Parts: sequence; C-alpha cells; structure tokens
Amino acid sequence: MPDDKSIDEEKALAEIVERLQERFPEASREDVLAAVDYGRTAFKSAKVRDFVPVLIEKEAKARLKGKR
Repeated sequence: MPDDKSIDEEKALAEIVERLQERFPEASREDVLAAVDYGRTAFKSAKVRDFVPVLIEKEAKARLKGKR
C-alpha cells in the first residue's frame, strides 16, 4: 500500500501535467507526459521528496521550451 506522501506526489504530478498542457497548448499530451516522466526519472532516487514535484515541473518546462 502506498504511503500518503507518494499519493500526494502522484496528485501533484497529475496537476503539473494539467498546468503544462495549459501553458504549452502546442505540445501533445504525450510530449507533456514524456517531459514529466523524464523529470520523474531524473529525481527518482532523491531521498528528500518534498520539492521533487517542483523540480520535475521545472525540468519539464525546460524540455517543452526546447532548452533541454
């Protein structure tokens, strides 16, 4: 059974996907999901999880802007 923090992180990631879809309407949903998934993979081993959603969103924005 997942703990509360992992559920909160999943909810935050779902909200990030929705925000990025609104901010980058020219990007397909698949591209947004791929950018978020890349960030999720990059921070998978982070021991402190409190800021991981923020870092994932920042990474995904940069990828969708073409800066990474």
